[in-house]
Amino acid sequence: MSKYSPMDAKVLKTESMPATEAKWITLNKISYKDPSGKERIWESAERQTRPKNGELDAVGVVAILNDPKSSSGPSLLLQKQFRPPIDRVTIEVPSGLVDEGEDPGTSAIRELKEETGYVATLPKDAKAAEGFVMWNDPGFCTTNTKMIFVEVDMTDPKNQNPEPELEENEYIETFTIPLDNLWNELEKLDQQGFAIDARVGTLAQGMEIAKKWKESMTKPA
Repeated sequence: MSKYSPMDAKVLKTESMPATEAKWITLNKISYKDPSGKERIWESAERQTRPKNGELDAVGVVAILNDPKSSSGPSLLLQKQFRPPIDRVTIEVPSGLVDEGEDPGTSAIRELKEETGYVATLPKDAKAAEGFVMWNDPGFCTTNTKMIFVEVDMTDPKNQNPEPELEENEYIETFTIPLDNLWNELEKLDQQGFAIDARVGTLAQGMEIAKKWKESMTKPA
């Protein structure tokens, strides 16, 4: 584990940046015609890291830890990482950019290994193992993501003492939350001042909706 914590980071200054200095994004001024035929202007941001001829920017990894010895059942692997744009530590799933010529599943397994040290596999019997191409904030930017569901076998010796392979500028803390208590634990983290990433929050909310819907369907008329 790193001797540095994401909680120790903070924003020192925020200022406007000339477009010529930007390495990762660019700003676009879009002229378009609305449904009534009126011409309008839209401002957007565009990521500059998408592989050439690729359709995908990044993957998010929904990594489920299966440990037969655990009394709390399967757990979701999460991370704490400082994000300068909001000046807060965010609760996220492992994620990263897709490399040139790399398929989403391979990218997800690689990113998980690099950021957490865990070795995972893609479940063959899961309908949503590789999700849709999802647009992160289509009213603002062109960035997109695929959420990839993977399984981590905790009986595999490779996963007993995982060692991440973080880059020099990455300070990530990894932790787990039992799936059946995800919503409650995220509520606690939110109250503690952590920022909940939309992908994590949506996953937890979807699980709660599914529980509620299932309960209502099984109640006697």
